Amino acid sequence: MLHRARPAIAALTAVCALAACVVALPLAPEDEARLAALLPADVLLLGEQHDAPAHQRLQRQAVEWLAARGELAALALEMAERGHDTRALPRDASAAQVQQALAWQGAGWPWANYGPVVMAAVRAGVPVLGANLPSARQRDAMRDATLEARLPPQALAEQQRRIREGHCHLLPEAQIQPMTRVQIARDIAMAETVSTARQPGRTVLLVAGNGHVQRALGVPAHLPPDVKSRVISAQSGPAQAPADPAAARSRPESASDADLLWPTPAVPARDYCAEFRRMAPALKPGQ
Repeated sequence: MLHRARPAIAALTAVCALAACVVALPLAPEDEARLAALLPADVLLLGEQHDAPAHQRLQRQAVEWLAARGELAALALEMAERGHDTRALPRDASAAQVQQALAWQGAGWPWANYGPVVMAAVRAGVPVLGANLPSARQRDAMRDATLEARLPPQALAEQQRRIREGHCHLLPEAQIQPMTRVQIARDIAMAETVSTARQPGRTVLLVAGNGHVQRALGVPAHLPPDVKSRVISAQSGPAQAPADPAAARSRPESASDADLLWPTPAVPARDYCAEFRRMAPALKPGQ
């Protein structure tokens, strides 16, 4: 069940995103029970739709709930690169200090959206870890053919399909393989980050896009066998039946492989492909 924040709380949250204060957003008892049913776990992977504010609100609630129980080992983020963290900062560090420590890239990841999540962990004395592949390593990843062997053939083909579809079938075919390698390398980097950060009796929370937390394709596929992980997939709007159920069942990335689906209100419809075409007008399908 979704519990929407009152307008006054939502407004205060927006102000605090800039001021680095943290106003607690407690979970409803039934939602606490849903999370508690997933524990104990070494790693809790919380997948989001990046433009869904309700998902970032859920992330804050998960951070605060785990921290209040003394069970949050670390908060790991797709939104910051591996090698950057807040371990050296005190609980009362400013938002500017936190952004500097994480080398935060606000153009891609608005601080107004993710700042409250990050600051909730900092204020609780919990380290925040960049988990994504550093951009300086992406070119090497594009050339690394061994990355393709890190996934079974069906999962690799599915990742390639998702790259094509995610870029509206506008990418030149020659770019599909290198970009798939980068996607795999990102998942490996996040898996290594959370594996290294785990602590006995506590949980590392990874916040990432839904595509990164799917078991057959994403971070879970690269975790060591002894890491106990659980996956939450936050889903905007009502679940929709696929146009081709048989094809959907054959794909290894279905959201149904999550341990918990968390519905949230639908976000306003956007034509992502139209936006992508405006950014890349020279691209033509199949080139």
